[in-house]
Amino acid sequence: MRRPAGPVGGSLNASRRARRERACEAAVLRVYTRIMQTPCYCAALRAAARKTTALYDGALAPAGIGVAQFSLMRRIKSVGTVSLTELARLAELDRSTVGRNVKVLARMGLVAEIPADDQRETAVAVTEAGRQTLRRARPLWEAAQARIEAALGDAGAAALRALALDL
Repeated sequence: MRRPAGPVGGSLNASRRARRERACEAAVLRVYTRIMQTPCYCAALRAAARKTTALYDGALAPAGIGVAQFSLMRRIKSVGTVSLTELARLAELDRSTVGRNVKVLARMGLVAEIPADDQRETAVAVTEAGRQTLRRARPLWEAAQARIEAALGDAGAAALRALALDL
């Protein structure tokens, strides 16, 4: 049975959101500490990626999208209409992964698939609904960025960016 809308239901949702955000922040701190304890760089980086993705997904949930969708839509918006092959190259992802993710975004009405000149290829563009979603999501993403930076500190955040660029 659904809870009635109103102050009780709203404050409960806000309370759950706050608890989830605190849990994500704690998880990020734990994973960056644990990185130093594991000898396998791949395992450490994958754990960090899972925890970081969970934090961003939680932050973006009110906009109705996850961080992977947000990132892909931002990339599409930045270049305009783009083929799936080119989008995969730009996003440094497998073409089939991009195709699956675009199908989900298209079903949500956030992107439109457009036939390309080459009938073997599909192009994609962000819809007006997608642009509105990106506008709603941007401050949520920025808040997640700020939480990561607060957890790592200025020097830690700068070091993480530098290390990520080196890989």
